[in-house]
Amino acid sequence: MDSKEWAELTRGLVDVAMGRTPADMVVRGGRWVCVQSGEIIAGTDVAIKGERIAYVGRDASHAIGPETQVIEADGRYLVPGLLDGHMHVESGMITVTEFVRAVLPHGTTGMFVDPHEIANVFGLEGVRLMAEEASRQPIHVWVQVPSCVPSAPGLETPGAEIGPAQVAQAMAWPRVIGLGEMMNFPGVINGDEKMHAEMAETRLAGKVVGGHYASLDLGLPFHAYAAGGPEDDHEGTRPEDAVARVRQGMKVMLRLGSAWHDVATQIRAVTEMGLDARHFILVTDDSHSGTLVREGHMDRVVRHAIRQGLRPITALQMATLNTAEHFGVARDVGQIAPGRFADILLVSDLPNLIIEGVIAKGRVAAEGGELLLDVPPFEYPLEVKQSVRLARPLRAEDFRVPAPCDGPLVVNVIGVMENQAPTHHLKLTLQAKDGEVPMDGAQDVAKVALVERHRGTGEIQVGFVQGFGLDVPCAIASTVAHDSHHMIVVGNDEPSMAAAANELARVGGGQVVVREGKVAAMVELPIAGLMSDERAEVVARKAERVLAAFREVGCTLNNANMQLSLLALVVIPDLRISDKGLVDVKRFELIPVVEGAAQTEPSTL
Repeated sequence: MDSKEWAELTRGLVDVAMGRTPADMVVRGGRWVCVQSGEIIAGTDVAIKGERIAYVGRDASHAIGPETQVIEADGRYLVPGLLDGHMHVESGMITVTEFVRAVLPHGTTGMFVDPHEIANVFGLEGVRLMAEEASRQPIHVWVQVPSCVPSAPGLETPGAEIGPAQVAQAMAWPRVIGLGEMMNFPGVINGDEKMHAEMAETRLAGKVVGGHYASLDLGLPFHAYAAGGPEDDHEGTRPEDAVARVRQGMKVMLRLGSAWHDVATQIRAVTEMGLDARHFILVTDDSHSGTLVREGHMDRVVRHAIRQGLRPITALQMATLNTAEHFGVARDVGQIAPGRFADILLVSDLPNLIIEGVIAKGRVAAEGGELLLDVPPFEYPLEVKQSVRLARPLRAEDFRVPAPCDGPLVVNVIGVMENQAPTHHLKLTLQAKDGEVPMDGAQDVAKVALVERHRGTGEIQVGFVQGFGLDVPCAIASTVAHDSHHMIVVGNDEPSMAAAANELARVGGGQVVVREGKVAAMVELPIAGLMSDERAEVVARKAERVLAAFREVGCTLNNANMQLSLLALVVIPDLRISDKGLVDVKRFELIPVVEGAAQTEPSTL
């Protein structure tokens, strides 16, 4: 919008505020949740001209004309539309359009998305496609340029790469708000030229550098990371993590996604220690489609935060104004005030955040949980739907782990942590036989394999994982495998593992459960192997069937498919697997799966 258009817009808002021209819509008789002042003001009217608010006050009757749409709030709370300050659309396994369709009835009117999943498959072109789709939405969708593609150079191979030149190019695109989470925290700490150049390009563009410090070490490495430039962080899990980030000038992002539950612990920094809540932001990070359809989105997070002891208005500040101010868009969103977009929720019960109506950009978008707007689909090109490339069909023997000798061996094993992104680095003893290391059901040890799928190299890395609880011959597989998004397969039966991999190659990507060699459940994800082109509720049903199939083969993990998808995330400690092998994330180096023969007798040294 140029200066002439802005001047025309503001003159129109002034004319409505003065009563010279009628408003397009007036919301009458509400309780204004004024997050900017921390008040709730009864008997408030809101007059709307086009997409923006012209007047907020006691009486907007002067702005009502014969064509004005009048909505009676009848004492309901008027809440600013909710903003998700950090999230990945692809984690819902649906497109931006379908994500918006799912979350708009739940009161989300703005999202700050980091499309680093599709970027790891198709690079900057994937980001451009998602930004184009974002620009067509009835809500605000800002895009962050992925910073770490690959997330750990030298330890994994993505389908594409993004560097400082691409970051600089994308910073000029409309709706690009900043740099996505800086996951390569060792790179920042050690002065990596590429990482610092990307942050420099972002600063020169006057935009926000996103953070991702996935370490418990709050000593010099953390201080160095903060000095490097990241301005927010969502990887904390403890109260002391929140305290440290705020004290170093960062915004604390508290996440409640489908599998990551980090609000309750960190919010104690506010509720018990008295830190200033204005430096805290509520986010989802990763939300499964089933969570969106059945439980909600940012409304779910706000309700959860209130249950942890926050005042409702404080929790709402963390999901509206705090977010808008952090990203420099408070002139447009994050509060109900003149000049801002008319993104307003009609709420009957504030502590339980019961949303009865949603106004987005001045239009009634949803009522009673039902979407009223038509959101046309976005068509992705054919080449984006042909991203799973295997060198050949896989066989059971591809999933063998050779043994240096028979007998007890010490093996490095990935230990899954319930509802947490980090993993344990376990050293377990497995009994090798006939030249290979088998699985061990008694110790809940299954195999995990990483199958290269971007270039068809035929590379397959096989290791071990504990925590999935598989108790029948089966395999689970996914082409959603953060962050490089190769194919990840977990199983206790090699023929089933091969069948699962081959089935995903056949359908172009997705998630599948194979039981005793036969497909038990599957959700197809043909767009980059990450997203479906079906409606959110359809994807949710298929994904729920996949989760049910997980349980039927013995897995009791909460959102096990999301736990599965993180086994290759080589920037979060302790132990992961990539297309290059087993990665010790604490030391940022490759280590062998088998360390050697187990010591059977006490050492005499």
